[in-house]
Amino acid sequence: MAIAHPVHDDTLAAWLRLALTPGIGSHGARRLLAHCGSAIGVLHASAADLAQAVGEPRARALAGQDAALETRVAQALNWLRSSARHHLVTLDDPDYPAGLLHLADPPVLLHVVGQRESLNRPMVAVVGSRNATAGGVAHARAFSAELSGAGLTVVSGMALGIDAAAHDGALSGGSGTVGVLGTGVDVIYPRRHLALSERIALNGALVSELPLGTAPLPGLFPRRNRLIAAMARGVLVIEAALRSGSLITARLAADYGREVFAIPGSIHSPLARGCHALIKEGARLVESVEDLLSEWPGGRPHSRPPSENRLSNHPTHPPSASSAPKGREQPLSDPACARLLAVIGHEPVLPDTLGEHLGMAPDTLGAQLVLLEIDGHVVRCPDGRVVRQGPSG
Repeated sequence: MAIAHPVHDDTLAAWLRLALTPGIGSHGARRLLAHCGSAIGVLHASAADLAQAVGEPRARALAGQDAALETRVAQALNWLRSSARHHLVTLDDPDYPAGLLHLADPPVLLHVVGQRESLNRPMVAVVGSRNATAGGVAHARAFSAELSGAGLTVVSGMALGIDAAAHDGALSGGSGTVGVLGTGVDVIYPRRHLALSERIALNGALVSELPLGTAPLPGLFPRRNRLIAAMARGVLVIEAALRSGSLITARLAADYGREVFAIPGSIHSPLARGCHALIKEGARLVESVEDLLSEWPGGRPHSRPPSENRLSNHPTHPPSASSAPKGREQPLSDPACARLLAVIGHEPVLPDTLGEHLGMAPDTLGAQLVLLEIDGHVVRCPDGRVVRQGPSG
C-alpha cells in the first residue's frame, strides 16, 4: 500500500528534477523558483522561458527528456512511498530547518528518515575526532545525555568516535538526536553504525542533502559540516586535531553567528590542540554542561541544577607532571597493550570506561594496565583512574 504524504507526487517530482538536474544547484534553483513562481511552474515552463533564469544549456537539461534523470526521480518517489518514516523536505516546506535558510546555498531538498519535526527543534552540535580516546568518548556521551535531558536535540555527523558517542548519549536524554550524513540517506557510513542509525530514526532523524545512493567521498563531508553548523544554536568540540573537520564545523558556526564551545585537554595531547586553538580564537572553554546551558536562558526546560550535574564531580584535568612518577617509556611489543594505550588519553579515565569502549574483560584489562604502568606509559590516579604519561607517539 502506498504511503500518504502531504505533498502531491507531481510537486515532489518537480522539486526532484530541480535538485537532480546537473548544473542547476541551489543558486540556479532559487533563480528558477523566483522566475517561475513554484517548482511546478519550473516543470511546465518552456526551455526558452527557463533560459532567462539559468541560461540555455541548463534550461535544455531541465526541460529535456533525460531517461537517467527520470529514473532517479522515480527511485526517489518509490523510496518516499516505501515507509512512513521517509520524507522529502523541500525549501518551501514548513518543516525545512530554519537555520539552513540563511546559508548562501541552502539545499533544494532534504532526504529525511525519522521524525521530520525534529529538524526545527532547538539543537546543539557535538563534534570531535574520529580517533577519540576513551575519555573523549565518555565526555561526548555524558555531555550529550545532559544536553538532551535539558531539552536540546544533539546534532552531529554520524562519524566514528565523538560523533557516534554524542548520538548515543543524546538518545538516553529524551530530546533525541539528528544525524547529518555525508552520503545518501540510504547509505549508512560507516556500516557499523547501522544499528545506531535505526535508533536515531526512531528518536530523531537522519538527514542528507545528497541524492539516494551517494557513496562516501572525502569532498562531501565538508558540505555536511556546513549543515551541522547552520542547524545548531552552538557547537561543542570534544577532542580535535589542528587540521580536522570538527574545526571546519566550529569555524563555520562562528561565521554563521553561532556560539562555539570547546573542552580543553592536556597540552601533551594532539587531540587537545584543536580545542585549544578554538579557545584562543574566542571559543568558550567548557568544563560542565552548565557552561553551555547558561548561554541559552529559557531554552533549557528540563535542566537540573548544577549540584545535580553528574559531570561536575569529574574534573577534566590530569594530575600535574610533578605528581606523576617518571616512567621508563619502553616500546610496546604486545599488540593488545598498544591497542589499549591508543585509547587512553591525557585526561584521567576510569578503567570501566576503557573496558566498555574496547569490549575487554576486567581481568584482561587490569593485567594490561599493570604492564602499561610498569613500563611507564600510564599513571594511576589516587581515585583509580588512569592517565597517559608523557607525549603521544
